[in-house]
Parts: sequence; structure tokens; C-alpha cells
Amino acid sequence: MTMIGDDLQQVRQRIAAACAAAGRDPAGVRLLAVSKTFGPEAVRAAHAAGQVAFGENYVQEGVEKIAALAELRAQLEWHCIGPLQSNKTRVVAEQFDWVHSIDRLKIAERLSAQRPAHLPPLQVCLQVNVDGGANKSGVPPDAALELARAVAALPQLRLRGLMAIPEPSADVAVQRELFLRAVAVHDALRADGLELDTLSLGMSADLEAAISAGSTMVRVGTAIFGRR
Repeated sequence: MTMIGDDLQQVRQRIAAACAAAGRDPAGVRLLAVSKTFGPEAVRAAHAAGQVAFGENYVQEGVEKIAALAELRAQLEWHCIGPLQSNKTRVVAEQFDWVHSIDRLKIAERLSAQRPAHLPPLQVCLQVNVDGGANKSGVPPDAALELARAVAALPQLRLRGLMAIPEPSADVAVQRELFLRAVAVHDALRADGLELDTLSLGMSADLEAAISAGSTMVRVGTAIFGRR
């Protein structure tokens, strides 16, 4: 499993190089290791190599992993990054630290109501559909402000920013242009007075373009854990 440690180091070097190219401080970009379909031992190996934040797309799989790694719970940060149905909000509110994929108010209201009072507020991002893909989750950019205001007002949640998953492209200029659409929405929400600090943009194949556009958190799975 030392291979995971090596791959993590390579990803960190990519992030540092991308930050240098963009004139940014590498401390301003967090690495979220996407551990979906990989077992608890892979997470344990990544944690041993210094990784703290882990992203899960599938709620049930994530909950099982959180339980399997219970002795590390205080040291790990768990992010729910996949689409969220109403019947899964309670377990997410109880078990996870972050949710990146809020795209409608009903889901946010349920998470707020179901977040246990003894836990800190659930850290949340709105998912924005920046390229209008019909099958994509995410709030349209022109509806983001209204949703953000409503979510920011909910108790037990703290709105941190935006997440976007543009259609894949091999063209770095296209990748960057799509990420910049998310940045523009983020800037508009901040101009409205919302205190946001997170842009969850970029994955294994396009993290350089995301960082050049302004991402503060990249979600990397394949480059750390291998092909699924």
C-alpha cells in the first residue's frame, strides 16, 4: 500500500506545480482524496501518508467505511460528494462532515433538521451545473443566488461555497473556461454578502485547469488510488 503514498505525493507535486504556474500559494488548495469503490485499508494507507479529507460518492459505502475506520474518526474528515436523495439525508447529516452536492432547498432543509445538535454545523457546498448538461445534477447558475441565500440561513449548516463537475474535455482551455463559470457564480454570491471560501473544482484529469481558474479544493481519486 506504499504505492498509495507515492501516488499521493505525486498528486501533491502536481498541485504545487499548478499553483506555481498560477502564482498561487499551494496552501490555498486542499486535496480531497476520493475513495469511492476502494476499501477501508486504502483509506488507512492514504491517512498514514498524511491525507485527512476523503470523499465518497455513495452514501451507504461511505457510512460503512466510516464505521470500519471508527478508531480514526477524530482524525478524518468525510465529504459526501455524490447526488443526494431525500431518503439518505439523515445518515449523511449524522455521519459526514461535508456535503458538496446540494442542488435544491429540500435536501438542505432535511440535512439541517437532521444534523445532531451536539455536532458542529455540517459544511456544505452548492453544486452548480456550469455547462447545462441535461443529465447533470446541479442548480443552474442563474438560480444559485436564491438557493444560496436560503441555505445560508439554515441552522446546523454552514454554506462554504460551490462545487462543479463540468463535462470532460481534453482541451485545457475548454476545461478552464467551464471552471471560470463556477468562479463567476462564486464571486457573485460573495458580492451579495455571502461569506464563501470554497470552490470544489477539478479532478485527476483536469486539476491543473481548475487550479488556474481558482479552485480551492480538488477531488482526486484515480491518480491516488488507481483505476476503478
